[in-house]
Amino acid sequence: MINGELKSRIDSIWNTMWSGGVSNPLSVIEQLTYLLFIKRLDELHTLKEAKAARTKKPIGEPVFTADQDKLRWSRFKESAPEQMFETVRDGVFPFMKTLGQKGEADGEGGTTYTHHMKDALFMMPTARVLANVVDQLDSIDMSDRDTKGDLYEYMLGKIAAAGQNGQFRTPRHIIKLMVDMTAPTPKDVICDPACGTAGFLIAASEHLVEHHSDTIYKDTKARRRFNEDTFHGYDFDSTMLRIGSMNMLLHGVENPDIRYKDSLAQTDDDEAEKYSLVLANPPFAGSLDYESTAKDLQQIVKTKKTELLFLALFLRLLQPGGRAAVIVPDGVLFKSNEKAFKVLRTILVEDQRLEAVISMPPGVFQPYSNVSTAILLFTKTNSGGTDDVWFYDMRADGFSLDDKRTPQPDNSDLPDILARWQERGAEGQRARTDQSFLVPKSEIADNDYGLSINRYKEVEYEVAEYDPPKVILERLARLEEEIATGRKELEGLLR
Repeated sequence: MINGELKSRIDSIWNTMWSGGVSNPLSVIEQLTYLLFIKRLDELHTLKEAKAARTKKPIGEPVFTADQDKLRWSRFKESAPEQMFETVRDGVFPFMKTLGQKGEADGEGGTTYTHHMKDALFMMPTARVLANVVDQLDSIDMSDRDTKGDLYEYMLGKIAAAGQNGQFRTPRHIIKLMVDMTAPTPKDVICDPACGTAGFLIAASEHLVEHHSDTIYKDTKARRRFNEDTFHGYDFDSTMLRIGSMNMLLHGVENPDIRYKDSLAQTDDDEAEKYSLVLANPPFAGSLDYESTAKDLQQIVKTKKTELLFLALFLRLLQPGGRAAVIVPDGVLFKSNEKAFKVLRTILVEDQRLEAVISMPPGVFQPYSNVSTAILLFTKTNSGGTDDVWFYDMRADGFSLDDKRTPQPDNSDLPDILARWQERGAEGQRARTDQSFLVPKSEIADNDYGLSINRYKEVEYEVAEYDPPKVILERLARLEEEIATGRKELEGLLR
């Protein structure tokens, strides 16, 4: 989580931009992302220079050409405010918008990054504001993945606090858990239909690089598949699409399929059964009119609830054998006041293969929301296959569950969740009083297809032993005598 120093620095930068006239929180994030992006590009170019110096070879695929040297962060940050403003506005910003246009020149249409950057606007109001912000951002190390995540998490929290867009970031340790549990492979085609800043897609790419780098980089064809055909994300906020595209590019994915789309309103036959892995934490507050919802989703489940419509969407997007790890609000697990809740749970259990329900405590999404949530893991089969469902009662995620979210490194269930999931064949021996256990499908059916862990776990109560009432009364009498004696001694001191 973000530390006090970094938090104070971002607060100060935020106030600088706010007082300078950039008052929309999303616009602040967008402008800061542009500056952090060009700063990171300069850091990457510096690493390439260092490698070239060590190997005595020319720089391989330089970020900046010799003619573009003045556009580097390390160069323009030293200039006077007016000169810096002119350089960034007329040089750096246009340069950022042209990144990835080689393919466009070759008749291949460019990248999703260049597509989204076409509408990007440089909104720094004055040279003074820009110079102040650049000076404050200069000490932030963008090579640290956690730092980048902290920055987005904290800044998106400001959007939530301002009540705009409902944007908030899924904690990256929860994202990593979900990615590790699904274990993406180079054969996967991965989708997040509510991608935001592309956190799930980035985590999946990092998993592939860590575990399958030999395969994804073995030749030109494999590299191209990784960069262009593996990652797909949709969002209906064009600012988030620009941020997500920049985020993916900074993490080494050159041309992911990140595009504008209202996932619940627009459906495309080409998208049906296209993906082998869905990772998502979609917005699940609110309802939609039947008229504004895609008809094929209503055919899966007749509802206005967005949390159910997104689950229907995941089932539509997944190819047979495809798997999903998604976050849902607790109500999806047990509500029965609307028929659609039970219908969708029945579909997951009877028609698909529901594999795991991980209950998360309230507070995981603090300070943005205190809603109780769960992670569902399932495989699309269209022919059933649910045998036993694995339940886990997550009680701690390594951070305090209040709005401060203070790190608690020795208090996390996440390593245990992953270890037990990977060896879940042994879970059948665990009792219902344990933190995790298996529940047979027949029992879930008998419980109205309820998926709340509270329906199945057993609570052990320790027998408390108390002294007999006579002994307690004697103890109270002695205490009263001691109090009376003490009072008399105090009165004597006051005479």
